[in-house]
Amino acid sequence: MKKEKYLCIHGHFYQPPRENAWLESVELQDSAAPFHDWNDRINFECYAPNTAARLLDNDKQIINIVNNYSKISFNFGPTLLSWMEKADPMTYQAIIQADKESRLAGGGKGSAMAQAYGHLILPLANRRDKETQVIWGIRDFEYRFGRKPEGMWLAETAADTESLEVLAENGIKFTVLAPRQGKAIRKIGSETWENIPSDSIDPRRAYLCKLPSGRTITLFFYHGGVAQDVAFKGLLNDGINFANSIAGSFENIDTPQLIHVATDGESYGHHHRYGEMALAACLDHLEKNTDIQIINYSAFLAKYPPQWEAQIHENSSWSCVHGVERWRSNCGCNSGGRPDWNQNWRAPLRETLNWLRDELIPIYESKTAGLLKDPWAARNDYIQIVLQRGNESLLQKFIQAHASRALSEAEKIQLLRLMEMQRQAMQMFTSCGWFFDEISGLETDQILQYANRAIHYAEQVAGKELHEAFLERLEKMPSNVYENGASSYRKNVIPARVDLARVGMHYAASSLFEEYPEYLEIFNYQMSSEEFHRYEGGNQRLAFGRTKVRSKVTLSEKHFSFAVLYLGQQNIIGHISVDMPHADFDAMEAKLIPAFEQTDLGEVVGVMQDYFGSERFTYWHLFNDEKRKILGEISERSLRATETVFREIYNDNYQLMTGIKLSKIPVPETYLTAVKFILNHDLMAMFSNGNTFSIRTLKRLIAEFKKWEVKLTNRPSLRLSITERVYLELQLILQEKEKALERMRLLNLVMENLKELEMDLNIWKGQNLYFSASRQMKRFQYSIHWWAEWTKLGKHLGVKASGE
Repeated sequence: MKKEKYLCIHGHFYQPPRENAWLESVELQDSAAPFHDWNDRINFECYAPNTAARLLDNDKQIINIVNNYSKISFNFGPTLLSWMEKADPMTYQAIIQADKESRLAGGGKGSAMAQAYGHLILPLANRRDKETQVIWGIRDFEYRFGRKPEGMWLAETAADTESLEVLAENGIKFTVLAPRQGKAIRKIGSETWENIPSDSIDPRRAYLCKLPSGRTITLFFYHGGVAQDVAFKGLLNDGINFANSIAGSFENIDTPQLIHVATDGESYGHHHRYGEMALAACLDHLEKNTDIQIINYSAFLAKYPPQWEAQIHENSSWSCVHGVERWRSNCGCNSGGRPDWNQNWRAPLRETLNWLRDELIPIYESKTAGLLKDPWAARNDYIQIVLQRGNESLLQKFIQAHASRALSEAEKIQLLRLMEMQRQAMQMFTSCGWFFDEISGLETDQILQYANRAIHYAEQVAGKELHEAFLERLEKMPSNVYENGASSYRKNVIPARVDLARVGMHYAASSLFEEYPEYLEIFNYQMSSEEFHRYEGGNQRLAFGRTKVRSKVTLSEKHFSFAVLYLGQQNIIGHISVDMPHADFDAMEAKLIPAFEQTDLGEVVGVMQDYFGSERFTYWHLFNDEKRKILGEISERSLRATETVFREIYNDNYQLMTGIKLSKIPVPETYLTAVKFILNHDLMAMFSNGNTFSIRTLKRLIAEFKKWEVKLTNRPSLRLSITERVYLELQLILQEKEKALERMRLLNLVMENLKELEMDLNIWKGQNLYFSASRQMKRFQYSIHWWAEWTKLGKHLGVKASGE
């Protein structure tokens, strides 16, 4: 009898939300350099490479490129996919396509699973929040994958009976749990339950869970041993070893067996470099060399309905041995980085956010009473507006479906504020806020931003002041870094707050440097310029105008008049007003222009104060990315002067330095500083400026690095620049037929010389492009010389050219 052996590898792909809670956009994160932010970095290292994982032959040459997502089970956090949809649409579409491919291979059963929307610990949520989070997760999945989900991933696999009831109530057929979450099992039809020791449930079968309501849901308990080896014990160092470990987990029995592994998806490329290649090699080896069949959960469930039942441990999870205590108490679970720290802040933070949620519920119900038929049904349906911001017709349909009567424009704004208050009230429970070790950590700051915004909406819609009571509670929360939780909140959360006036300030200040059109979108705000003037005199600039700022989220808007003066460097003096009459603006304009043209900056400042008052804003009111951009431009001008000085030192003293070195005398550190600056600057410029490569210059720079024994100062940035330049050159080779041969020769010489720098390049984008193009080429259409250079380029990239 043929033994039925099946394998399912599940990747839980998720990142903590990183968007500013008001801008709903990720701002620059220095710790992710040379990338803009951590989403950007992890996408480059993990999410994108898994859409094009390389398979190697014995010579370490790429022989195939595969989309891992089409072969594994996976779920993506909705907030992560929302970011990816805009930031990297190519990877996003490849993930969607992978599910379609898996459905074709799996008899209509796709590999993608949904996720409860906001990564809340559902057992710690109230019933309404459970329902909304599950419904939002389903709707998000349907919007992206174009089908109903059969399975849903629970944040941290945290589960209780009520959460499973909500899943089943909404048509979810199965979920995946950790082995320690199984409490008891029995054969279907048996009356006797068998209690099982922790982590000892047989993971090779599906289990039916009968719920108090009479509904059922299927549970898959993943293989804990292999999952631990993948995540923490280096199993991804070798794809064949990974495959052998899986193959060795099967037993010699005649009943169908499913070995399934669930880990954070980031294991495949981010936590373990080249983990996506190990995954691809593992699956390829098993498919070609064993009788193990690759399958997903939906397909396995369709083939083999559960023959066993299971009960779960209530309030259990995969990342806390104490159940769900990691998200509400100092249970002892921590990241391990600071054993001297405690997490006594977790319980009061959970209690405080529960308090805030419960304070917001009566506000929501009372203020929607005259607007909505059913406020909670409307909240469940609000996800369609979140998914398609700015879709006016969809918004109108939403209002028509849920409003109890025709609403005025002011009432529509009020309604949207109420909806957003509830959205923020759920987002403030995102699990990451409790996962790590300190209340002032980035993830906790993030959920406190959501709380702050919910408080702001409560004040807007109901005049209810909750912030002081919230601060008093934060003051009682211990911190390992600050005096208390409130100290961190004041320093790290409150400054991130944005309102329409702050957006107006940003527009005014940045208008000194940008050529803005009459209509502009800045993050989730729309700017309509009604009047704008700018004047320049040397390093000084003056801008003033009138503009309308509109929130794309709540549709609220304000008209602003502004004037801003740039004095050089980062020195900006600006004023803004929401109520300046047009006549006053015209009178101010008549005085500002001659004062600036006569270079009387004191008079300019005086005129602005006369019409706006003494309250002003400065460079510090700019949003972080714009602030960095302007500082970068200012620094670039200063660095050009620095470069000139260093280049003079380098050129004027080159022979002297050579003589000193030949005399075996240490070269003065001042000279070496100039050498290091110039060599690194010129090498980076070679790959960043898009100019034609100069092999002579590259060879000279490499020789100079060796001669003076100076180091590359910023390998990550240089590595990324080389990666992007190689990809660009390949695009140009494929586009510019007449110049392709010469470009290839140059690129081959560059790649050959770069070996001497011992740069560990991650050129997967170029490899993918080469592989794809090579498979579409017909060799006889190209000259011998062309094909020889193309083949040589493939060897530099580590890809076999088609036909070799």
